[in-house]
Amino acid sequence: MIHSFKFQQHNVLLDVESGAIHELDDAAFAVVQAIERGNDPFSAGVAEETVREVLADIEELKESGAYASETPVAPEIAGGSAIKSMCLHVAHDCNLRCRYCFAATGDFHGALMLMPFAVGKRALDFLMERSGSRKHLEVDLFGGEPLMNWDVCKQLVAYGRELEKQYDKEIHFTITTNCVALDDEKIDFINREMHNVVISLDGRKEIHDALRPTVNGKGSFDIILANAKKLVAGRGEKEYYIRGTFTRENLDFLEDVKALTDYGFQQISIEPVVLAEDSPYSLLPEHLERIDREYDALAAHYIESRKSSDTWFNFFHFMFDPDGGPCLRKRINGCGAGTEYVAVTPDGDIYPCHQFVGMEDWKLGSLDGPELRSDIQASFLGCNVCTKDTCKDCWAKYYCSGGCMANAVLYGGALDHPHEISCHLMRKRIECAVGIYLSER
Repeated sequence: MIHSFKFQQHNVLLDVESGAIHELDDAAFAVVQAIERGNDPFSAGVAEETVREVLADIEELKESGAYASETPVAPEIAGGSAIKSMCLHVAHDCNLRCRYCFAATGDFHGALMLMPFAVGKRALDFLMERSGSRKHLEVDLFGGEPLMNWDVCKQLVAYGRELEKQYDKEIHFTITTNCVALDDEKIDFINREMHNVVISLDGRKEIHDALRPTVNGKGSFDIILANAKKLVAGRGEKEYYIRGTFTRENLDFLEDVKALTDYGFQQISIEPVVLAEDSPYSLLPEHLERIDREYDALAAHYIESRKSSDTWFNFFHFMFDPDGGPCLRKRINGCGAGTEYVAVTPDGDIYPCHQFVGMEDWKLGSLDGPELRSDIQASFLGCNVCTKDTCKDCWAKYYCSGGCMANAVLYGGALDHPHEISCHLMRKRIECAVGIYLSER
């Protein structure tokens, strides 16, 4: 399978199965596009001699395995995979009332609660026992807002450090926070102990405050910005990123990216909201053309900004490494939800990931139970880009790995039916990312 597209001045050809990226002149691009569309290449408006030269070049690429290469044999994905990542829901409560929150503003459609240390301790024990030979593990302290259960967060990190020595493993702790409750003590601890920090901030003050009010209905922007800047300033070379969301209320999200860089942040992600169609904030098919143009504008701004150390920044969805990406198994199977990755609630229930929490039909089990539901795990193991009908013939399958499983269930209707709008936006971002890679070579 091949995919060709234009990005700024670049004519790009991807060989989907091999991952090869080719940059073509205008004549070769016209010929390749004719072939891709099932048309006669000699009708592409290119001189006959040139067409023959291009076809000869294509044959050479085919022989080298870099053009229309065959689909590789998918590696067998066996059951009982070791768990390497865990999302610990230390708080089903929040000090914000974000209008687009997938977690029902923090309670995940259930009771408000905080995780007792005893439950978190059992969860970390469970991770160690189920991690097999994996040495490097990941634990995200999550909510709601995890800072609302700060003492337990500290206790869990301390216990995790004990387990590292006992099991000869390494835990990369991450915290996802809105920063409202940050103070100097918390900042020092986070910057000392957390491998990564995900900070919720939507960009411009007017956008953020309209969608992310506090419990009392006031804007949260000013306090979050001040605390986030202080936190990031103390991280040095450690990882962080600002995680914002765009809705139909800010389809001009390039301006939010610009705002975030003006505040001094260099690691940025602005994600498209995923909501039911009847939400006043959801993205709909009629918004896609506008969003595509915005990604193009963001890509142009990104390329120009990264030419100077004073304006350089990373945009999460434009980061692309064709040589050092994940292995074939990972590209086929995706995030590993339900198999390599699980979420644990404050009362010890186990779900395939944080977005499945509260969906009782998908509960894997409990920390108090001996086994996880093998039927649900089998559903995840058997659902990948080689088995999904909508993914098999999609050129982007090895870049998105089939998309978000929870969004498929909630908005696509089934585990093997990806959310169509998310697919469209993913394909657009991948084209931009590849184009940026060519521009920066």
